[in-house]
Amino acid sequence: MEKTRITHIDEGLDFLGWRIQRHRKRGTDRHYVYTYPAKKSVRTVARKIKTICRTDVNQPLPVLLRQLNSMLRGWCAYFRPGVSSATFQFLRQLVWGQAIRWIRRKHRRITWKDLRRRYCNGGWWPTTEEITLFDPAKVRTTRYRYRGAVIPSPWPTKG
Repeated sequence: MEKTRITHIDEGLDFLGWRIQRHRKRGTDRHYVYTYPAKKSVRTVARKIKTICRTDVNQPLPVLLRQLNSMLRGWCAYFRPGVSSATFQFLRQLVWGQAIRWIRRKHRRITWKDLRRRYCNGGWWPTTEEITLFDPAKVRTTRYRYRGAVIPSPWPTKG
């Protein structure tokens, strides 16, 4: 009984990490049901990112990037078929900030210019020769469009 909840679709509900809610589409009077990552899921992945980046700074950068990349790729693949691009932008900022803080803790007395040259190949995104930090904002979201009667029949036609 504690898991059962009856609610109106306009109020929305959380299910398997997704937030399912009906909103009015901008610029129109039509309403659609949208699915996007629930706040609890975003908080959980943010906590995981922070936990991974709090690890010992004595390890090399590729070890940290492999841990972050595997976790982020799986999370983004799960939430890809929804309205997730704004969440992916947020994760991009969060993971970049945490990785840069980790690098700054590793080398406290080095200037920004030297850190960027050593760990970002002169740019701003952490990368090494073998691995680059995964960018969640580059993940393209996929949306399922209603096809109605246009769905092809799985059975061969006689003719």
